[in-house]
Amino acid sequence: MAGHSKWANIKHKKAIADAKKGKAMTRCIREITVAARSGGGDPDGNPRLRLAISKAREVNTPKDTIENAIKRGSGALTGESLDEIRYEGYGIGGAAVMVDCVTNNKVRTVADVRHAFAKNGGNMGTDGSVAFQFKHCGQFVFAPGTSEEKVMEVGLDAGAEDVTTNEDGSVELICPPAEFAAVKAALDAAGLKAEFAEVTMKPLSETVLAGDEGAKMQRLLDALEALDDVQEVYTTALVED
Repeated sequence: MAGHSKWANIKHKKAIADAKKGKAMTRCIREITVAARSGGGDPDGNPRLRLAISKAREVNTPKDTIENAIKRGSGALTGESLDEIRYEGYGIGGAAVMVDCVTNNKVRTVADVRHAFAKNGGNMGTDGSVAFQFKHCGQFVFAPGTSEEKVMEVGLDAGAEDVTTNEDGSVELICPPAEFAAVKAALDAAGLKAEFAEVTMKPLSETVLAGDEGAKMQRLLDALEALDDVQEVYTTALVED
């Protein structure tokens, strides 16, 4: 793996997140609704809901909107029926891709996702075809130059599983999903600000793509990210500049 790749990809993911800010509130509201439906409306007993609320506040979602989303998810208010769906497939060079969606129209969503794959050189797979290539975890990535020793000292005490320094100098911390909030709070309190901090599906191995292949893969990922029903896109592709 090229030394700059990990950090370059994190920066690109941040750029995409910034570009999605116009849709961010809608995606947060949907995530709150499905989180409350799956785990109950009490954030103290529902880590997924607690994280969804935190993200919603970061994009300035009004308090009433958050509360109503919780009520819809827990059945206290009526609203549109939302379903969570995960699609799996392959991109350029056989790189694995997983697409998490929340939708009120499964027929529309699968058609949109299939079209994005087909138009950009990828193809849909069957359920479970690539999921085994990812690990569900909390992931924090710190800018090159961050002290691995300090991240390790704070993170491991708070429940982290592992801390490593990548070839490009960025520092990466992995933790169980349930420990994400506690680890984040501890890191924040210690003045350690991660450039990327999410509960995510981390690829267990990576497919490095450069040149035309890298550009094609990035177009596929961007096309999927742009779909209204898409919440998250995960891939084993590591696109080099």
